Parts: sequence; C-alpha cells; structure tokens
Amino acid sequence: MCTEMKNDLGLTDSSCSCSAHAGSPAAESDVRIAGTHSSMTDTFQVAGMTCSHCVASVTAEVGRVAGAEGVDVELVPGGLSRVTVSSSSPVDRAAVAAAIDEAGYEMIVETR
Repeated sequence: MCTEMKNDLGLTDSSCSCSAHAGSPAAESDVRIAGTHSSMTDTFQVAGMTCSHCVASVTAEVGRVAGAEGVDVELVPGGLSRVTVSSSSPVDRAAVAAAIDEAGYEMIVETR
C-alpha cells in the first residue's frame, strides 16, 4: 500500500474574507524567485490583501511584468502590504499597477 504524504504550505485559509477564493487553495502559478543578479528593487504599497491567496495572486501577476526578476510580498492584512520587485533595470510602474489591478487589488500612489 502506498501512502501519499502532502505538506500543508498554509495556502488554504477558510476564515479569510478574500472574495477571490472563498477558502480554496491558492492557485498554482509561474512565480519567479529573486535571483542574486538583480541590481535594483522597487517597492509598492498595495491595499486590500488579506491572506496567502492574495499574496499568490499578486506575486503571479507582478511576476509577469517585463523586467521583473523576483517578487516579494510582505502581507499586512487590513493594511498596506508591501510588494517588492527585483530587477536588473527599472520596471514600468504603470505595468506593475496594472498587474496588481488584474490580481484584484489596488496599488497606492504616495504623494510627496
């Protein structure tokens, strides 16, 4: 008899208020991991993220932006999460904003 072991990666959150998944596991995605060759990072503030599914969605969409070599998300449920994009050249802010919007969240533009 073969017994399959499964690891819970914490990607299912049945108590989450995120309407994008209603308790389902986060979608698998083609996520690029930040490499050691990246020479710059850009950090963006994102509103509306509440769970690991939100992180997976934003990571997948932003990871598809031209020039993005890695995406790191610091989740702040109910607050402004930080999305850091690693690249070897500047990424297009409008493209990052569009990717975040496509994932179902809002990039906050700071006024200085």
